[in-house]
Amino acid sequence: MVAIAEIPASKKTVAPEQWQGRIALLALCGIAFYLVLRFGLHLTGTLGGVAIQEIPLLIVLAIGGAPLLFVLIVKVFHREFGADLLAGISILTSVALHEYLAGALVVLMLSGGQTIENYALRNASSALAALAKRMPTRAQRREGDQLVEVALSEVKIGDILEVFPHELCPVDGTVIEGHGSMDESYLTGEPYNVSKAPGTGVLSGAINGDSMLAIRCDKPANDSRYSKIMQVMRDSEQQRPLLRRLGDRLGAWYTPLAVLIALIAWAMTADPLRFLAVLVVATPCPLLIAIPVAIIGSISVAAARGIIIKDPSVLENISTCRVALFDKTGTLTYGKPKLTEILFAKEFTEKEILTLVASLERYSKHPLSGAITEAADQADITLQDAAEVRELPGDGLHATIQGHRVHVTGRGQIAKIYPQLVASLPAAASGMECIVLVDDHYAATFQFRDEPRPEGARFIRHLAPKHGIRRVMLVSGDREGEVAYLAKRVGITEVFSSQSPEQKLALVRAETLKAPTLFLGDGINDAPALTAATVGIAFGNNSEITGEAADAVILDSSLEKVDVLLHISYRMRLIALQSAIGGMILSVVGMGLAATGHLTPVAGAMSQEIIDVLAVLNALRAAFPPKVLSDY
Repeated sequence: MVAIAEIPASKKTVAPEQWQGRIALLALCGIAFYLVLRFGLHLTGTLGGVAIQEIPLLIVLAIGGAPLLFVLIVKVFHREFGADLLAGISILTSVALHEYLAGALVVLMLSGGQTIENYALRNASSALAALAKRMPTRAQRREGDQLVEVALSEVKIGDILEVFPHELCPVDGTVIEGHGSMDESYLTGEPYNVSKAPGTGVLSGAINGDSMLAIRCDKPANDSRYSKIMQVMRDSEQQRPLLRRLGDRLGAWYTPLAVLIALIAWAMTADPLRFLAVLVVATPCPLLIAIPVAIIGSISVAAARGIIIKDPSVLENISTCRVALFDKTGTLTYGKPKLTEILFAKEFTEKEILTLVASLERYSKHPLSGAITEAADQADITLQDAAEVRELPGDGLHATIQGHRVHVTGRGQIAKIYPQLVASLPAAASGMECIVLVDDHYAATFQFRDEPRPEGARFIRHLAPKHGIRRVMLVSGDREGEVAYLAKRVGITEVFSSQSPEQKLALVRAETLKAPTLFLGDGINDAPALTAATVGIAFGNNSEITGEAADAVILDSSLEKVDVLLHISYRMRLIALQSAIGGMILSVVGMGLAATGHLTPVAGAMSQEIIDVLAVLNALRAAFPPKVLSDY
């Protein structure tokens, strides 16, 4: 079986992938009906000059073959000569020579192949499809003193909505009333609830906790985080895997070879049936069907190991990458920094400043926030309610706590907004830090350390000899001291620190022009770079934006899983090539037998089906890997 080209569908007809399955079923039924009429009922006679038992075959050719031929003619017009061109020629020749059974068998192979390929694409985006099923559809909107249930499409920016306990949040917005928490793990991958108070943001699709919250709609439903994920799902299903191009490249020489053998057989014997028999045997089923089957198996193997393959082409492309670029936090480190020291102004005690900052940081998902709230918990500090919570990109966190205006930000932002306070800051040290202002006065400096993963150095050394990675680069938005400390620990010499998302993007684009690149990151600021790289891998799915941009997501942030993905890719490619090339060799042998008259068109079609089975059985090995898929 090979892949049939897409059948155009009007807005009111079923989708192309549904047509393929129905045509395959029609072809199977038509062939079975023909066999019953001819060999079971021994029916004879004609209708309009056509044998009655062959009418089911003509129906199959008309409904299944005609759309295929139309699409192939369009492809030829655009000078696209794929491997499925052989199938189109076979159908035309079978009709011209009244070999309807051979033509129907080709239609069955074609439609069945496309059905399998569509199944592979649906599996590739199954994780996102699960999210789409949870999409909210209704919302509770305030209208004066009334609460009215409305369709999500009717909600506008600025509308006030109420989210009941344990209800899905319908839109992206901002809390204006109430204190509580939301489970955003479906969107962010974080395993804990995020506290909510007036001023904090909420995401559509998050599950509300035990308290009712009133929120202001900030984005229309079709522009929400959830809708963007759904769009990625649709794009993923419609995207043609790049590995399919491997079949096209092999078909570039296989197709003319098959046509040449068929023409020679016809010329030497003057028998057009030889031409048809060769083309039927040559129909490149192993070439195209083995690849989707291997993709399905490999995607399943990866998913069972906590690796979500969003774009099937990653399974081909990752083995070609020669440059690896790593973000620092969460990839080569655990992404869980620890608070190591608090330097505070004399107007405060350590407990006072930790209380203020932890009471604010519990409303943030920044990596440093967890370290601060953990330190407060260990110190048995009671957190206070915060009001007017704001978190602006690049500006840090703002809130009012116990009557004080608290602002947590970075040293660079202090220099821009409060240059008069720079002199009062302590000297910069290696590691991460945040600066605390209380009522616009310097209050404290919090210092952190994010330790590298112990396996990081061994993994970096392993990339060149085992996977052909020639260069490894560390690209981070953190300060030079912290990035240099990590680079030394893991053995990376090419280091880029204090990189903005725009700078990361420019760097990845420049490197990708030189050689295929692999980028690994886990933060929102990594999303552009993940998209620009040849292959982008997101760690931990900490951000729905990062997850959308990546080609694959490693759920448990393990470097070993990166190695597993590399081995799954290599193994899948090897098995796909074995199946495709092995099947092609058998097909060439069959073409020789057909050219010399040892195979009729129908026998050739049956022989091709046997070759298909062998190719598929070999491709299925991709779904049954060895117990160990990592070697470092």
